[in-house]
Amino acid sequence: MLRAVVLFAGLAISCRPADYKPTPLPPEPHLGAEDDGPEPANEDEFVHRALYGADSAPASVIKPPGNAELSASGLASLVLRQGTGERTPRDDDTVVLHFVGWDSKGEKFDSSLARGKPDHLRVQLLEPGWREGVQRMVVGEKRRLWIPERLAFGPVPTPGKPAGDIVIDVELLDIVEPPAAPTVPEDLTSPPADALTTASGLRSKVLEPGKGKVHPQRTDRVLVHYSGWTADGNMFDSSVARGQALAFGVDEVIPGWTEALMLMVEGEKRRLWIPANLAYGDTPSRPGAPAGPLVFDVELIEIQH
Repeated sequence: MLRAVVLFAGLAISCRPADYKPTPLPPEPHLGAEDDGPEPANEDEFVHRALYGADSAPASVIKPPGNAELSASGLASLVLRQGTGERTPRDDDTVVLHFVGWDSKGEKFDSSLARGKPDHLRVQLLEPGWREGVQRMVVGEKRRLWIPERLAFGPVPTPGKPAGDIVIDVELLDIVEPPAAPTVPEDLTSPPADALTTASGLRSKVLEPGKGKVHPQRTDRVLVHYSGWTADGNMFDSSVARGQALAFGVDEVIPGWTEALMLMVEGEKRRLWIPANLAYGDTPSRPGAPAGPLVFDVELIEIQH
């Protein structure tokens, strides 16, 4: 929440739990785009080949088979391997998954396997068809999704996002629940005596010291987690509650944030008491922006020079 223009509802990364261990994957066979080798003896064999290395999919896979499950929205899907999980993902969850996607011509357009690590994706931010398909799955399951254009990326192609119908093989490795919402600071309206006060009127206190040695400059970008409250204790924004850190330019945010960030080092957590004139003012011109003095808890994760 920080831009003088806007900060809430930014997209960023989600964090996997410290004890997360991905499902071991078998070695990838080498499959060329021009020669897929002999025809698979059965569907199970193609399932393995498609998910773990194929650059293109045969025409028989681009159209859903007769035994595919068809939903009211038009999404078709087929379970390739049963899972062992007990629940399906919710909108506010983050899913850890491997996937391979093909366009309507059978050409691969994206693959987490090609990048060598699973993706961590917020369910509510997925395209409608992908979201619906993932929310039918449990951990350990592999499923093929036939997603019509209107539930995919639409009719206009963009880099990495083809137009038209798409097919995606998905393996759901884990479901990460969002963290609990932060509690309201006890010193919300009364900064402690040992809080640092700058000439501008900004007050701050280090909650956890960082291990970095360098401070961000105005030309840097930073990756942070944060939560913000108004003086009456209303939490109006929180990357922590969303489970997604946010990246932005140091000079792209409200003045109180810019000044505070330049005091911090990587790994540091700091509480900020920002007067209205260094935030959005007492009567913000931007609809939805919080008014008056604000309090933020900020964790500086990374400086991106």
